[in-house]
Amino acid sequence: MAGHSKWANIQHRKGRQDEKRGRIWTRLIKEITVAARLGGGDVATNPRLRLAIDKGKEQNMPADNIKRAVDRGSGQLDGVAYEEIRYEGYGIQGAAVIVECMTDNKVRTVADVRHAFAKFGGNLGTDGSVAFLFKHCGQFLFAPGTSEDQVMEIALDAGAEDVTSDDEGGVEVISEPHDFAAVKDAFDKAGLKADVSEIVMKPLNEVVFNGDDAARMQKLIDALESLDDVQEVYTSAVIAV
Repeated sequence: MAGHSKWANIQHRKGRQDEKRGRIWTRLIKEITVAARLGGGDVATNPRLRLAIDKGKEQNMPADNIKRAVDRGSGQLDGVAYEEIRYEGYGIQGAAVIVECMTDNKVRTVADVRHAFAKFGGNLGTDGSVAFLFKHCGQFLFAPGTSEDQVMEIALDAGAEDVTSDDEGGVEVISEPHDFAAVKDAFDKAGLKADVSEIVMKPLNEVVFNGDDAARMQKLIDALESLDDVQEVYTSAVIAV
């Protein structure tokens, strides 16, 4: 079950996200609000809401902020109605890019996303143009030094789909989205904490970028992630670090 090394890149990406921490609360509040609107305000029956609240707590978001977002989403408080939109496009050398947004103004959002693509060497595609190159799944990443045998036993018993390790000893677990909560619960009960645990769009094939192309691709990703309406950016490009 050996796989290619990805740990340095994951840590690099987490570091870049930490630099933008001031925006994280805003994005999480949107996610909590939309999750509550779509699935109700009870975390016991709404796994998406539970995941969003867990992320909020990990980012030290005050409980009052979380409660207000849930109340807005479930209709107990007035608030902005956000709509989920996904854009697909191409980056440097045709690397696939998916941009997930939440917005109250689709005209503004598509203009901002199109401008970012065009300015930094990419182009916005049509719906479905690159989505088939990604797998919608739950992803858990454990730091090097974690016992792969222990992770594998717990993960597969809980319904995970696959377990792989990279050259540095990091362990990745993949699950179907609807099995994510059960797998996470199993890890929590065993006292195993993943450095990353999310439901993501995982590229089926990755392309490693070096040198000038890596710098150009990173600028495009940064430009998209800096937009107010953007929640997540997924790409088949791996920026060498």
